[in-house]
Amino acid sequence: MVKLTFNGALGQKDLKKDGKEEALIPTEKDVEEGVFIRQQSRAWCWCMCLGLALLLSGVLVGGAYLYRYYQPDYPVYFCGVDYVEGDYMIPEEEVLVPEDLPSQLRRIQETVRILEDEEVEFINVPVPEFSSSDPADIVHDFNRRLTAYLDLNLNKCYVIPLNTSIVMPPRDFLELLINIKAGTYLPQSYLVHEQMMVTERVDDLEPLGNFIKRLCKGKDTYKLQRRDTIMGMQKREALDCHKIRHFGNKFVVETEICTP
Repeated sequence: MVKLTFNGALGQKDLKKDGKEEALIPTEKDVEEGVFIRQQSRAWCWCMCLGLALLLSGVLVGGAYLYRYYQPDYPVYFCGVDYVEGDYMIPEEEVLVPEDLPSQLRRIQETVRILEDEEVEFINVPVPEFSSSDPADIVHDFNRRLTAYLDLNLNKCYVIPLNTSIVMPPRDFLELLINIKAGTYLPQSYLVHEQMMVTERVDDLEPLGNFIKRLCKGKDTYKLQRRDTIMGMQKREALDCHKIRHFGNKFVVETEICTP
C-alpha cells in the first residue's frame, strides 16, 4: 500500500498565491468609488467649459458695446474758422453778422463729430494759438436740450441749457461742414461773447443723459447760469474766470465761465 504525502510549505505557498489573486480582483465598493470619481471629473469638465463659454460671450458682448459707443461711426471733420476780435454780446435771439469787420484775424480750429440720428454734436477744441482760452471737449445734446463743457485745463465739467441761437441743429451744422469740406476754413467770421456763472455742484449725472454723463464721469461737475440773469451780480465784482472758444455756427463764441 502506497501512502501519498504533500509538502506543507508548497501548500502554504499556493494558499498565499491565491490570496494575492483575490486582492487584485476589485470589490463592489471599489467599482462604485471609481465610477463616482469619473462622474466628478466629468462634471468639473462641463463646469469649466460652461464658464469659458460665458466668459467668451461676455467678451464679445462687451467688445460690441465698446465699439458701438467709442468708435466713430460717423465722419470726423477737422475744420477751422478765421474770425475777428469784437465786443459783440450774444443776445437771446438769433445772431446777425455785422457788415463792417476789422481786418485783424484770428484762427480757431476744432474737431467735429455729429450723430445726426441722436441729435448730438461733439466738438474738441485744441490749445488755441492766439488767445488765452482753454482747450475743451464740448457736447451739444439737442434731445436733452443741454450743453456740457469739459475744460481740459481744469478737468472740470460745466452744464447749461442749450442755447439754440448760437448752436446750429446737427443737420444744419453737418450741411455747413459738408459745404466747406472742399476748403479748409470758413469764410471770415467774427467773435461774440457770453458770460456764465457757476451756481451749484452736480452730483447725479443720470438726468444729463448718456453722452454728457460719459463726458463728465469722474469730473467735478457744475451748473452754469447766464451772468446777466443773476440778480444782485455786480459787473465789477472780482471773479475767477476761464474762457472757452468754439464755433457751432457761422461765427465763433467765447464762453467765459466764472466762479464767485
